[in-house]
Amino acid sequence: MSQFDLRGKVAVISGGSRGIGEAMARAYAEAGANVVISSRKIANVAPVAEAINGLDGGRALAVEAHAGQTAAAQNLITQAVETFGRVDIAVNNAATNPHFGPMLSAQESHWDKIVEVNLKGYFFLTQAAALQMQKQGDGGKIINIASVAGLKPGPGMGIYSVSKAGVIMMTQVLAVELAADNIQVNAIAPGFIKTKFSSAVWGNDALLDGVIHKTPSGRIADPEELTGIALYLAAAASNFTTGAVFTIDGGYILT
Repeated sequence: MSQFDLRGKVAVISGGSRGIGEAMARAYAEAGANVVISSRKIANVAPVAEAINGLDGGRALAVEAHAGQTAAAQNLITQAVETFGRVDIAVNNAATNPHFGPMLSAQESHWDKIVEVNLKGYFFLTQAAALQMQKQGDGGKIINIASVAGLKPGPGMGIYSVSKAGVIMMTQVLAVELAADNIQVNAIAPGFIKTKFSSAVWGNDALLDGVIHKTPSGRIADPEELTGIALYLAAAASNFTTGAVFTIDGGYILT
């Protein structure tokens, strides 16, 4: 299992206060990594870091960072280096979707916020992390949380779907550009996961029934069901995997 050992590695995860980000942070810590987790409000993410620090050997740092701001992204990487000495893994997980409904009903402010967080935020954290990885000179891992909505239009989530399609293309472009630096860039495209972010779907019986009907596995997933692929993409096991998009969706994309 040495290919999945993260001892000595430092992982930075945006949006680590709950859901997928929290599950990944815990999994990386259990595999031996030091983790730096961020949220827009420190009060939301500090308890997660505290819980990880309570694990046997766990080491975590909570940082307040607005996912759409360039300076915040740079500060997140700076804090990681100052505390743990390096950055080996960067996970772009923070996302937003203030618009739900027909795409033509969207306002300019919806576009601005979604692009700011879901695309620009991903890029600026990736940029800061990759520059640090290049400086270190021994490679690294960048993992973008996309969505099946980036591959197949999500019901009522038009702008969000466009942003996640952009995340997938960004993943592929950077995978090519950073390959010579031994930095692998991959994406995870979850289906419907039971998190606060997706509560508009699973909290509505009619919408939930529709999703389950279209999902061959007949259910939605828990955040912990993404940690296996997340660990693979962060570890040496994936050293020849780059530019890939892994759908973790119970078969939803196939229907």
